[in-house]
Amino acid sequence: MKKIFALLPIVLLLAAFTPASKTVSKPVADPVIPADVQALLDKNGCTACHHVSRKLVGPIWPAIAAKKYSAKRITQLVGKPEPANWPGYPPMVAQKVPKAEMTKIANWLVGLK
Repeated sequence: MKKIFALLPIVLLLAAFTPASKTVSKPVADPVIPADVQALLDKNGCTACHHVSRKLVGPIWPAIAAKKYSAKRITQLVGKPEPANWPGYPPMVAQKVPKAEMTKIANWLVGLK
């Protein structure tokens, strides 16, 4: 009987770490970034902090799109960030992106699902 009580904590500990039931869920595909937009993201240093599906320094692209900002607002926030919009992230430094390039990036973000 003493052996059973001695093994009980070990059994309980192992039971606590057994894998949960595996639920099969359909994987969600990462949004596609068009090659011309990807080139602009790379050129302007956006990819140093943002990624399509992996948190780096800043929020992922779909999280930014989920804010439902207009293209004009995105352009404004890149030029003059408002850290209060993204609690939990380091403040973004204002970026100087040529207007035509920023418009193309912002329009892509607005259309991102």
